[in-house]
Amino acid sequence: MAAESVVATYYYPTAAPGAMEVCGAELGRGAGDKCFDDDGRPKRSGTMWTASAHIITAVIGSGVLSLGWAIAQLGWVAGPAVMLLFSLVTYYTSALLADCYRSGDPTTGKRNYTYMDAVNANLTGGVKVQICGFPQYANIVGVAIGYTIAASISMLAIRRANCFHQKGHGNPCTISSTPYMIIFGVAEIFFSQIPDFDQISWLSILAAVMSFTYSTIGLGLGIVQVIANKGVQGSLTGISIGVVTPMDKVWRSLQAFGDIAFACSYSLILIEIQDTIRAPPPSESTVMKRATVAAFGEGAPGNLLTGFGFYEPFWLLDVANAAIVVHLVGAYQVHCQPLFAFVEKWAARRWPDSAFVTGEVEVPLLPGRRSHKVNPFRATWRTAFVVATTVVSMLLPFFNDVVGFLGALGFWPLTVYFPVEMYVVQKKVPRWSRRWVFLQMLSSAASSSPSPPPPGPSPARRISRSTARSSPTDLIRFMGDAEMHVV
Repeated sequence: MAAESVVATYYYPTAAPGAMEVCGAELGRGAGDKCFDDDGRPKRSGTMWTASAHIITAVIGSGVLSLGWAIAQLGWVAGPAVMLLFSLVTYYTSALLADCYRSGDPTTGKRNYTYMDAVNANLTGGVKVQICGFPQYANIVGVAIGYTIAASISMLAIRRANCFHQKGHGNPCTISSTPYMIIFGVAEIFFSQIPDFDQISWLSILAAVMSFTYSTIGLGLGIVQVIANKGVQGSLTGISIGVVTPMDKVWRSLQAFGDIAFACSYSLILIEIQDTIRAPPPSESTVMKRATVAAFGEGAPGNLLTGFGFYEPFWLLDVANAAIVVHLVGAYQVHCQPLFAFVEKWAARRWPDSAFVTGEVEVPLLPGRRSHKVNPFRATWRTAFVVATTVVSMLLPFFNDVVGFLGALGFWPLTVYFPVEMYVVQKKVPRWSRRWVFLQMLSSAASSSPSPPPPGPSPARRISRSTARSSPTDLIRFMGDAEMHVV
């Protein structure tokens, strides 16, 4: 119990009624104006718009850039159909999951602050909580590494676009991506010190604007290319056997399923986003469902912005890739905040009396200016996490395939199975009723969907670093392939 109090005191100050009156008076309002929610935590300020920004930042990530490639593999019939199917399933199960934020009454029931809290409250915890936690946090780590790779490629593309413009399209313009990964990592060290989800709304809004910017540019360039080609290219059934081997056709199709599944999913952080929404009325689940309607399905068709299918106007490519980088800075934080909070809460429970874990240090920002309170453990742990993901990104240039693999594996349990099972318990859906049968059929159908291929590039796309640098064409293909498979 003492450990719980420490956690509440450090992260979410618990206030007595007298403290609420003082808070109200300090704000110049009536003493009855509460500054704290029903759980004693500071009053949440999130709205439908901030929640929508978080969702857009999470969904319209660099994964949207892989959708064009996925459609090319599956064809104009199966590709859009699979994309629509995954979108509808994700939208529906997200609504089910939103109803699980509170246990019992949707307005006054006990709050579940995280996805794992919701599973623990509705499915009696135990092994199911561990089964939920592993794919959730494994996905977060994978996303952090994948986003680092994607951001460095976009920064590299800006340099190469300017190089091609100045030296000609035949120049190799060979540039290392390592310095750009370091730059991205340094930026994330700074932004990762933002204490919690509720304080990064401004970053998500900026990231959402950037996502629309590069998606719109990608869509526009795609339309220009269609006009230049005097028609839509591709086939109804996707890339043909003969152009690729039967094994590679299967591999590419499974990879396309994995890319689409991961690009559509944000369930692993839905509850954490919902926990930022201000208290009812209306209920948090109602606001979250509205935010999902406002944000979901807004991803423009993916377009290869770093593979140089286009060279001009080079400045437009620069704008698009700069927007991708800014967006990924925010997306990194949106995905990683749940993992940051999980580790910090665990540490506070494990070492409640440690000043390093639960204490704060005054750090002056500027001479004579207001100081800033920093928790030593938070600063150390988050910095170490960003450094580790950056180093792994530099060592594993094809880790994006692993990210797609993890994302596809986590789609069914996080996006379908747990939301369905928790909703059935939460709403007391009668066994063998029509709704129960429909939900079980949905879960079974999702679990039997095609499995993703194992990690690593496909046989036809195994390109070593030395080979990738051998010629301008190879380098372009290498960069394009990497960008389109970062999800």
